[in-house]
Amino acid sequence: MKEKLAGKDYLFIGSMLFGLFFGAGNLIFPIHMGQEAGDAISQANFGFLVTAVGFPFLGIIALGISQSNGVFELATRVNRIYAYIFTIFTLFWSFGPFFALPRLATTSFEIGISPFLSNKLQTPLLALFSILFFGTAWFLSRKPTKLLDYIGKFLNPLFLVLLGLILIIAFSHPLGSVHQAEVGKLYQSSAFMNGFTQGYNTLDALAALAFGIIIITTIRQRGVKNPKIIAKETIKAGLISVGLMAIIYTCLSYLGAMSVGKFAISENGGIALAQISNYYLGTFGMIILALIVIIACLKTAVGLMSAFSETFVELFPKREYRFYLMIVSILPCIFANIGLTKIIELSVPVLMFLYPLAITLILLALLGPVFQHSKLVYQITTAFTLLAAIADGLNALPNPLKSLKPIAAILNFAKDSLPFFSLGMGWILLAVLGFIIGCLVHFLKRITNK
Repeated sequence: MKEKLAGKDYLFIGSMLFGLFFGAGNLIFPIHMGQEAGDAISQANFGFLVTAVGFPFLGIIALGISQSNGVFELATRVNRIYAYIFTIFTLFWSFGPFFALPRLATTSFEIGISPFLSNKLQTPLLALFSILFFGTAWFLSRKPTKLLDYIGKFLNPLFLVLLGLILIIAFSHPLGSVHQAEVGKLYQSSAFMNGFTQGYNTLDALAALAFGIIIITTIRQRGVKNPKIIAKETIKAGLISVGLMAIIYTCLSYLGAMSVGKFAISENGGIALAQISNYYLGTFGMIILALIVIIACLKTAVGLMSAFSETFVELFPKREYRFYLMIVSILPCIFANIGLTKIIELSVPVLMFLYPLAITLILLALLGPVFQHSKLVYQITTAFTLLAAIADGLNALPNPLKSLKPIAAILNFAKDSLPFFSLGMGWILLAVLGFIIGCLVHFLKRITNK
């Protein structure tokens, strides 16, 4: 039994973890944010890094410290019923077959393949591409023990080399000055907070909880069996991953800000990335970009499908891994055909609802020693956060739905009662209040029971 990983193992596992995290949204959202933030990109990028890098790393640390295998085991600290509901909802609606996975295929197609096609061919070839994409992901996901080889040693290094080529050329010959870029309306008064909520779109705080089961399994396969040592090695490998993510996010967001010197703000970051690549390298650049995006999305799809299937085996062990893998291959293949912009639009309310619950779960796991991991503190904090998360989710609905009387009444009450609600951060006050009340109740019970 090993006492710790070898040096090269840290590198490969860190590379694998980065590869699992860095997919569709990680490429397109920072660029689009950069275009909209303009000269305010420094503050916006800092906010983005908090949620897109900081919280995922805290999630990795939380799994390590708590010695949990993943999202379900961690959520059972609230209670078992909540753990089932939260895990299933998160798996299906955030990084599962209803959002993240179809987004991966659609992003690959719209950035990598669509520019080469006529409008008439877009719809039928998206369907064909979706089948090929998820067929390949299914094939690579059949053996979870091979993920370190497929992603950490091959796909991710290739991705980094190709993306590095584009970034080096772009920063050597900038499209424009960041300081001359116009600051978008949303970023004029609250650049940090808008960047903070933009980081939700990467899904990485939720993904950190899901990928825990893959990281821990991989470390065990390298011969480390002691839970405390696994916890430490998980955090060390995570540090390599999030450090690399922070560097690339920052480069992409500044690239977006510089690009408005040449291009108008695009509908989504995928279009902007295609314009930039075509400007610098023409058709060759578009081919390089196609490879970058397809590799990025494929490696993340493999990780998400494996995490989904392994977690469902834990939840419902009567079915085997390959049964769930088949489900998570077929469903996103269908949903991918509604288009990237529509997928992003439909996902925002779900993310605004789930993220506060995921963040509080991570923070509670980290603060657990303070209150002896009392279920009562977990439950009261989660209950308070849930109320605000529902309001945040409703506030992100399309305008026709927000104008319905019951929803409008809830939103008006939240706007009047919750600080930062208009910025998508209404959950913070209630989460802190719930935590304080939970701790008070916990310690009062301990005193009275003595």
